[in-house]
Amino acid sequence: MSSKNLKIHFIGIGGIGVSALAKYYLEKGHKISGSDLVSSEITQALKKLGAKIFIGHHVARNVLAPIDLVIYSPAVLLDNPEIIAAKKLGIRCLSYPQALGDLTKKYFTIAVAGSHGKSTVVAMIGILLMRAKLDPTVIVGTKVKEFAPHQKNGEGSNCRVGKGKYLVIEADEHFASFLNYWPKIIVLTTLEPDHFDYYKNFKNYILAFKKFVSRLPQNGILVVNKDDRKTYNTFSTTAENVLWYSLKQKGARKLKKIMKIPGEFNVSNALAALTVARILKVPDKISFKALSEYRGSWRRFDIKKVKINNKKLIIINDYGHHPTQIKVTLKAVREKFPKRKIWCIFQPHQYQRTYYLWTDFVKVFKEAPVNRLIITDIYDVAGREDPKIKKKVSSEKLVKAINKNAEYIPSIKKAANYFKKNLKGREVVIVMGAGDIYQLNSKVKMQNAKL
Repeated sequence: MSSKNLKIHFIGIGGIGVSALAKYYLEKGHKISGSDLVSSEITQALKKLGAKIFIGHHVARNVLAPIDLVIYSPAVLLDNPEIIAAKKLGIRCLSYPQALGDLTKKYFTIAVAGSHGKSTVVAMIGILLMRAKLDPTVIVGTKVKEFAPHQKNGEGSNCRVGKGKYLVIEADEHFASFLNYWPKIIVLTTLEPDHFDYYKNFKNYILAFKKFVSRLPQNGILVVNKDDRKTYNTFSTTAENVLWYSLKQKGARKLKKIMKIPGEFNVSNALAALTVARILKVPDKISFKALSEYRGSWRRFDIKKVKINNKKLIIINDYGHHPTQIKVTLKAVREKFPKRKIWCIFQPHQYQRTYYLWTDFVKVFKEAPVNRLIITDIYDVAGREDPKIKKKVSSEKLVKAINKNAEYIPSIKKAANYFKKNLKGREVVIVMGAGDIYQLNSKVKMQNAKL
């Protein structure tokens, strides 16, 4: 892409990844417009930053204006009217992974891949490089407070534009998106069956990761989680230069003591970030201090102390939507709050994931260390669902299969009403899922509180 100021239009601009790229180009001085099916806090924030936002697909208004480039979300189908119109006009069209892939060629790129922990590790690496005054650019699938320190609401940003040579990104495996990226360092966290709507089986899933790792240059470095057997056994000898991290290594115990965010999985994430920092010659003194101060990010064990109807409680928002994520996160909640009553409100994400991992979901929730479990309707991911599978699974069936402290409440609105009526005070409520379940917070009148 040339250095001149361009007019770039984003389709699906409300997505957490696409919006980060839009912010990057806004900060670089380009003129940004974008569309999405619904308004959200993300689209509203982009509007405040200067992007022109359209809700719905209005071809004549959105695309027919002079546009140099169209970037679209992987979730957007190619029969989208804006894409069709843009192609007819000869406008260059790139998917979000293709556009991000172009960017990876211009920086020394550090890509974090794996089934779990990508956003947290990217955030941690970004913060460590900031503290080391390496001024990185970071594009991440969550909002990090440290990336927008002067923001009034304190929520943070999913994009940080620096002047240094480093770019830190999430390498998403869905749709094999990461095969568009050209990193110098790859971090591999964990490997577990997922995204079978695209890969069909675990063998294909692993093959995609192998292909991604093969893109490392000869002097590139692969950082591998030794504690995850599938990852370590598959990739410990794959690349030319392989480093590993483990909860058994020196420094792990110290991190567990000093970190503010709970859970062994977060210690593992910190060790991954620490390994990258050491590769880039960041002093341990800087890294340990930064990791000890890290308070998490948006929807990643995001803790708030609140009042609802004058009743004090703790709300934790978390993006977990895979059985393993749910298991380790609920374990961490119980470890952090051993004597509190714990509620979990979970929204399954995608019918196909629920179908393929059904047995794991049932097992995890049967064993979950929670006092009450509420499951809402499955979040329907537009354009990615198999109609045949949609008929086979439901949240109601999942609750019946779990049959332990579980209750089916279909909508977020009804869950919020149930929530307000039945809370006694001092509970810990974890709101969990990758869909729009986080909107439960706005449907319940909350006030910040000190507990």
